[in-house]
Amino acid sequence: MEDIESIYSRLADHLDGLPSGFSPSDTGEHIRLLEHLFTPEEAELATHLTLDQEVAGEIAGRANISVAEAERRLEEMAEKGLIFSVKTDEGPILYQAAPWVIGIYEFQVNRLDEDLLQKINDYWSTSRSVERPRTIPQMRTIPVNESIDPQLDVLPYENVEELVRAHEKFAVATCICRTKEKKMGRGCDAPTESCLIFGDFADFYVRTGRGRKIEMEEVVELLAKANEANLVLNPTNSMFVSAICCCCGDCCGILRGLQSHPKPSEAVASSFIVSFEEDACAGCGACLERCQMQAITPVESGVAVNTDRCIGCGLCVSTCPTGALRLVRKPGSASKEMPGTFFETWYTIAQEQAKET
Repeated sequence: MEDIESIYSRLADHLDGLPSGFSPSDTGEHIRLLEHLFTPEEAELATHLTLDQEVAGEIAGRANISVAEAERRLEEMAEKGLIFSVKTDEGPILYQAAPWVIGIYEFQVNRLDEDLLQKINDYWSTSRSVERPRTIPQMRTIPVNESIDPQLDVLPYENVEELVRAHEKFAVATCICRTKEKKMGRGCDAPTESCLIFGDFADFYVRTGRGRKIEMEEVVELLAKANEANLVLNPTNSMFVSAICCCCGDCCGILRGLQSHPKPSEAVASSFIVSFEEDACAGCGACLERCQMQAITPVESGVAVNTDRCIGCGLCVSTCPTGALRLVRKPGSASKEMPGTFFETWYTIAQEQAKET
């Protein structure tokens, strides 16, 4: 029988081949994290899952275990947030591998105790910086609706209201980024129940106890609260979204990564950027607190805008009383191809990563 260390090493390699990877740690913290999350039996079974959604029988055949045993283990793994599952309307449950992020890590929001938090921090603080092929990102930034000028050419998948109306199943979950920071005695006062989940992902979150079912009216209310709290809207990078994260610059991994970039406007997946008419600026400073990227700074005459740092969230635009700030489309952004679903986004990223291995 394969020894336990080899099983976890094989799982680490398997996760590293999924979207965004799972970078190894020179101190072995990546293995210790997996040992905390997966039993040896779960770790071995997880290596047989792919980005294809499959019935338990297909996975059982590859793992050389009975269908009944596979069903039992897979359900337990879905409950623990180690894999993703889809409950079809009239058929069997389908199972699918989940990346480390966006996936397993976010699925641990209800299990984030002190021990797991320490192991995650130990892993991230020691993981290697791995050069990965340039692919499309898993998430993108869209503007708050209040910032969209009626004359602005906005595609349906760039409009948050259109993204929401495309769905029938809705859920809300606790933000793992703000939860993590609060448990470490840091963070901010932004709402924690703010991750909006849709479709099959909403069903998964509700079915496994990670989120609560809500109706469209509450989605609209939560988006309004996010706007009041200066939160940036980051949906999955797909036309038909699976989630919209409402992110803050204090806690959110996505925004904190962008903050450290010298030119966030080039690093973010966003179709818009701010335009500033200095003569129209009243110098009220309402935009300063709203910007999460330090793209707007106070000067004697009012404010200065550094468009290299703008990610096109529109938070500054929606509170500018004079119209000095407005969103404009980035050149060529309307013609960029985008996957139809988040699952297609995963496939696209995985295929590009595979070309480099």
